[in-house]
Amino acid sequence: MEGRRERKKQQTRERIQSAAVELFTAHGYRNTTIAAIAEHADVAVRTVTLHFPTKEDLLFADDPFTPESLAARLDGGPTLDVVGAWMRDTMHALDDQAAEPGAVWARRTQRATLIAQDEDLRGRARAGYYELERLLAAAIGADLGLPADALAPRLTAYTVVGGLRELYMTREAHTTEDLVPLVDRVLDAARAGLARLAGP
Repeated sequence: MEGRRERKKQQTRERIQSAAVELFTAHGYRNTTIAAIAEHADVAVRTVTLHFPTKEDLLFADDPFTPESLAARLDGGPTLDVVGAWMRDTMHALDDQAAEPGAVWARRTQRATLIAQDEDLRGRARAGYYELERLLAAAIGADLGLPADALAPRLTAYTVVGGLRELYMTREAHTTEDLVPLVDRVLDAARAGLARLAGP
C-alpha cells in the first residue's frame, strides 16, 4: 500500500508539473495562475500548493542536476571526468523514467527557455549555478593543489557550468544520445582552458 501511495503521489506531482510547463509556455509564466494549473492538471488548488508551495517550485523542484547530487560523487577521480559521468548517468536515468523517448530533453529545454525569459526565474537559477560553480572550483582546485579561489579553478568552473547551461539553448541536440557528445565537448573546452591557465 505504501509503495502504491508513493507512486500515485509522484504521478500527481508529475501531472501538475506537466500542466504548469504547458500553460507557462502557452500563456507566459506570470500570466498563469495556480488555479489554472490545478484545473489543467485536474486537481484541487490545495493539491498544487501542497506539492509546490510557490509557483517557482513548479520549475525548480525535483531537478536532478543539483550541487548535492554531484558532491556525492566527487571523490571518484579527476573532477571533470566525474562531471562527465554524472551528466551521462543522470541523463540516462531520466530517459529510463520517461514515458516516451526524447520527452525529458524537450521538457528540460522548455523549462530552460521559460527561465531565460523571466528576470526573477533567472535570478533563482543563477543562485543554483553559483553553488555549483563554488563546488566545482573547490574540487578542481583540490585536483591541482590550488585554493578554490585561485583563477584556474574558478574560470574552469564557470566554463563548465556556463557551457552545460548553454546546451539547452543549442539546436544541435534533441535526444540524450545527441547531448552526450556535446557534454564531452564542453568538458574538453574546459580541460584545454585549464591546461593553459594552470601551466606545467
